[in-house]
Amino acid sequence: MSTFMPMLYSAWDSDIAYSFRKSRVAVISTLLLLAMFLAAIFAPHLAPQNPFDIAELSLFDSELPPAWAEGGNPAYLLGTDTQARDVLSSIMYGMRISLVVGFASVILAAVLGVTLGLLGGFLGGIVDAVLMRIADVLLSFPPILVALLINGVLRGALPQSAQADSALIVLILSIGLTNWVQYARTVRGSTMVERRKEYIEAARTLGTGSVAIMVRHILPNVLGPVLVIATINLGMAVLTEATLSFLGVGMPPTQPSLGTLIQIGNEFLFSGIWWVVVFPAVALAVLVLAVNLLGDWLRDALNPKLR
Repeated sequence: MSTFMPMLYSAWDSDIAYSFRKSRVAVISTLLLLAMFLAAIFAPHLAPQNPFDIAELSLFDSELPPAWAEGGNPAYLLGTDTQARDVLSSIMYGMRISLVVGFASVILAAVLGVTLGLLGGFLGGIVDAVLMRIADVLLSFPPILVALLINGVLRGALPQSAQADSALIVLILSIGLTNWVQYARTVRGSTMVERRKEYIEAARTLGTGSVAIMVRHILPNVLGPVLVIATINLGMAVLTEATLSFLGVGMPPTQPSLGTLIQIGNEFLFSGIWWVVVFPAVALAVLVLAVNLLGDWLRDALNPKLR
């Protein structure tokens, strides 16, 4: 405890913390993300209804408009859908799935990309050439097409009965295996610069192995850009998941994410039940916008030229 408080004060007085306190955009984005994360994590305790529990649904309450509109019910703030599911509760539960897919796919892409980037930048030669040609091929296609291809291959390898239960894993793999290239190219460039520095030569002289040099010496010096990319890619991963679900190759209607809710609500958009699609779309837009704004601030805050 005696050492923790000085560390906390030191972190609070750092340049990054000062930049954060002075940036209204960063503070507001963080508060929005915190509120949405808490709403998603504690959805079973905060949501007015469990939209997956049939016992809590009543068809007499289906297609109710928002509470402030004519015919609305104060018990359903954002209205209900055609199956009497509370839209607000569906959004809170849907965000849980979207965020799980987003975080898991970002972690997968970061681990894979950083590992391959370190290997390519440090070893060079044919290893670097092969990895970068694979990266060039992936970058020549739009990410959503690559994700669709990987998603189709993974689904095709699974039996029909297991596809619904494995939809979450398939989405994480599809998005994660699509986004590793940015991490690999960034880490490769930084590694090629770091490996020529004197402290790396000193470590080699002392007999330190290649793996130890990459993990102990080079990796800590390339994590700054990786953190920025991961923050921005979180929004992209959530948006990619929503796109795949909207196209019908994501989460099933029995486990709806925000993208699935938009896809379901889109069928009733022109029948007057606009709130079923508008509110999940707004929640998705706010979530992605807040993540992107926070990532932009973090990129600037970690850039010494902009301090």
